[in-house]
Amino acid sequence: MKLGIVGLPQSGKSTVFAALTGARGEEYDQASSRNDTKIATITVHDKRIDFLSSLYQPKKINYAKVEYLLPSEILSSPSSKSERSILNQARVCDALMHIVRNFKGQSGIDPEPEQDFFRLEDEMILSDLVVAEKRIEKIELDRKRGRKGGEEYSLLKSCIQLLENGQALRNVQELASEPLLKGFTFLSAKPMLVIINNDDENEELPAWRKMPESVEMLVVRGRLEMDIASMSQEEAEEFLEAYHIEESVLDRIIKSSYSLLNRISFFTVGPDEVKAWPVSSGTEAVEAAGVIHSDIKQGFIRAEVFSCQDLVDQGSFQAVKKAGLVRLEGKKYVVKDGDIINFRFNV
Repeated sequence: MKLGIVGLPQSGKSTVFAALTGARGEEYDQASSRNDTKIATITVHDKRIDFLSSLYQPKKINYAKVEYLLPSEILSSPSSKSERSILNQARVCDALMHIVRNFKGQSGIDPEPEQDFFRLEDEMILSDLVVAEKRIEKIELDRKRGRKGGEEYSLLKSCIQLLENGQALRNVQELASEPLLKGFTFLSAKPMLVIINNDDENEELPAWRKMPESVEMLVVRGRLEMDIASMSQEEAEEFLEAYHIEESVLDRIIKSSYSLLNRISFFTVGPDEVKAWPVSSGTEAVEAAGVIHSDIKQGFIRAEVFSCQDLVDQGSFQAVKKAGLVRLEGKKYVVKDGDIINFRFNV
């Protein structure tokens, strides 16, 4: 699960990244191939994992992880070939976090968040259009040689029609999630969380004439929250209360990231390891088994399932079982958030 942090220069991308990594002292890797590219692997702290670990006393504890990728500086001139190449770093990500400036910069220039958002949005739409048209040209050339374009051709034509009308592909979810188009890694098809980066005193979303479709929005005060992230816990609590911040920027963005990508977590437990496994909502048991290991998916027999909440309520696995709350489910069982699963398999 990886999200790319994008935005115009001076929007506060690095500040938000620093607030994310500083909130719990998380570290980040700096990619050697691009001096400015950073990847932070953030631990998703989960009270359910803490409870399960206290109960099972495992040798290893594994929380879920979320990766946040900060590409090198993005977009000072939309026509720049090198800047489009930089923007393309985010193509490997599952979703995008678009940082939009809503504070006065060092130059004292008033923010224009709506204009800034659509400036980068238009750049992504144009980039996707170039990719789609190049592929269409190749398919049409193959057609002249007697090869058929098939469904891919019609899907790309639908993409081009949307993009030419200035529409992001995410606005048509059936098209954005089409498996045949996955390899194109269209930027405008990716789920997007818009981070409105306000100044220290501003807690509100700005008023826009035209709200973007199919995106989630979250207000942060990047500079303030970066400073709070570097404080001791006692100092941080005072500032969080003074500025009416109920949760750290990290916790808010993690929650929004899970919501954006429609993720849930199931757990595996035992004396060796307690582990959280993030999967898409709607995942069937056999696919969840494959997340752990392909052999478990291949040899799937049954899934022994019970709820973490039932375990909290009952106090032990034996009590959960005695209460009739442990079930055997088949391949098509849809995994629920908080399920504890023991997969039975044979290979």
